[in-house]
Order: sequence, then C-alpha cells, then structure tokens
Amino acid sequence: MTRSSCNGPRTLPSSPLTRRRLLAIGAVLPIARAGDTAVIRESMPWSEGRATPPDQARRPERERGSGYTFFNPAEAAFVEAAVARLIPDDDLGPGALQAGVPFFLDHQLAGEYGRGERWYMQGPWSKGEPTQGWQTRMSPAALYRAAVREIDEATTRDAKSAFAKLTVSDQETWLHRMEDGKLELGSVDAKAFFKLLWQNTLEGYWSDPVYGGNLDMAGWKLIGFPGARYDLSAYVEQHGKPFPLPPVGLRGRPAWHQE
Repeated sequence: MTRSSCNGPRTLPSSPLTRRRLLAIGAVLPIARAGDTAVIRESMPWSEGRATPPDQARRPERERGSGYTFFNPAEAAFVEAAVARLIPDDDLGPGALQAGVPFFLDHQLAGEYGRGERWYMQGPWSKGEPTQGWQTRMSPAALYRAAVREIDEATTRDAKSAFAKLTVSDQETWLHRMEDGKLELGSVDAKAFFKLLWQNTLEGYWSDPVYGGNLDMAGWKLIGFPGARYDLSAYVEQHGKPFPLPPVGLRGRPAWHQE
C-alpha cells in the first residue's frame, strides 16, 4: 500500500486505505448537528447501560487481544487486523490498532449502538435505497458477528487461512473485494459491512479518548485538532499557523492524571 502525506489537495482516491483519504474524510465529518449539543457539568456524556465507556486504566497496546466485552477471540483478531489495514501505523503517526480503535468498537457494539435500541428495526425488509439508511433486520452487533464469521469462512475456504492470519497484502485484497461488492457472503452484504466497518473505524480514531479510541489523542495530534479546549479566541486570527498547544479531551490531558 502506498501511504501518502497529509499535505496536498483534499481529494478522495478510489481506495479508502490511505492516510490522505482518512484526513480528507475526517476534515468534513460533522462534529454535531444543531440541537444535539448539551452542556455537561460534573458528569460524563453517557448513561448507565448505554455504550458504556471502557475502563480508563486499560491500555490497548498493553492488553491487545484481551479484555474485550463483545468480541470473541476470532472476532477480535479479525477487527484488529482489519482496522490495522484501514488506518495503518506509519511515519505520520499511530494507526487505528495503536490508537485503541478495536476497544472503541467492542464497547460500542456491546452497548446501545450495537443493539440498535433507538432505531426502527421492524419490517418490511425490502432492499431499499442507499439514501434510506439502515436496511437490514440485523443490529450492528449482529451484523459484525455474522460478517466476521462468514468472511473467515470465505478466506479459510479460498486462502486456507482466517483473515487475521493472511499476509498484509492478502488482507488488503480481501478488504478491496468487500469494498467493491465483489465478495459474496451467506447472510451479509459484504459491501454494506465494509462501509459500516470503515465508518466505525473513523469514529473510533477521531472520537474523544474517553470512549476507548483515539488513545493519547493520536488522531487529534495528527491533524492539530485542539479537542475540548474551552477558549480558542487567542488563536482565531492566527491564520496559517499551527496550533501550539496539545489537545485536551473531556477528561483533560494524560499529563494531568496518573494512569
């Protein structure tokens, strides 16, 4: 895979497996819609039983492959391998695996999001149009579980190995097949699953570290995002200059805490 610099025009190539595409998409992702914001005072932005945040003492790079809430070992291996190809570790900074994205995905799928609790999940189950949103009777958690199992079955049948044990080059080939809709699975639309996996990987890489991803604010540091700093007025008119301060999350900065 060719890795490109974060400088240059913000155009999207045909493949998402580059840092340039990550930065281009991340730069236009909405932070929140009007009316979705709230003032948070002396509390954290979640409710008990809803997409529970991971243990803040856990370090994904130290406990890789263990401590998951939703993923079984085979699913964890697949997700770790897949996100490592979607956002690879390179000279620009840590990749999705190093930034704890698998733990972000695990805890979201174990919570309200994974169950689709606030979604309309009844029939009819027609094919639907892309603009109509979620068009499957499976919740996100069920979709991940079925897709990973069937992808591993396909790679084992055709390449004699589960996805996580394939070479990096072969993993990328299979991901491209999913992205292009050229992989037929038994009960899951592989292209739809790839789209969801890519979206969730971006969310984990860019979200506040309190949710388990973006470890040490790696994603924010990559693009110079200040995070949850309360006052940026001193820097508004400093056009073309890099932001000189480290990012701050909802829990502050690592230097403010003993982890």
